Amino acid sequence: MESRIRILGHGVHPILIVFPLGLLATAFIFDLVYLVLGNSIYATIAYWMMGAGIIGGLVAAPFGWADWTKIPSDTRAKSVGLTHGLVNTLVLVIFAASFYLRLDTYAAPPVAASALSIMGTSLALVGGWLGGELVERLAIGVHSGANPEAPSSLSTDVAYDPRTMQSTTVRMPK
Repeated sequence: MESRIRILGHGVHPILIVFPLGLLATAFIFDLVYLVLGNSIYATIAYWMMGAGIIGGLVAAPFGWADWTKIPSDTRAKSVGLTHGLVNTLVLVIFAASFYLRLDTYAAPPVAASALSIMGTSLALVGGWLGGELVERLAIGVHSGANPEAPSSLSTDVAYDPRTMQSTTVRMPK
């Protein structure tokens, strides 16, 4: 099943999701460094990474939801996709709570804010694994003509035979 919303031949959700995952993981790492070293610059960096990660997650989520609506009902993929979306929504809520607790004290956040960061990161690993299960095990978001010899997604002279799952070159008349 291909992604519903695509750009240059690739699903938008997998393109966008790397940003919030990377930013929120970086916020977590800077939280840990702050807790070990006590230097407020690391807490400040964590705060800004977290804010950007939350925004990135809010941008990526609608594209994932659009892809989820295309998954056939009553399939394992549909329930895994729902769980993936709910877990990652919870991740955003937890990080938003951590961000909120830091609003007035981002250079020296309360311990609860760091604890939420740890919890959110742990859940993000679960949500990421579920996303991997969707793509790698259940072939959700994978192009119907995907194969080791498939041409570039930017190619305009390729047609895919859904019966054989093979690509064939089509020469357009000049």
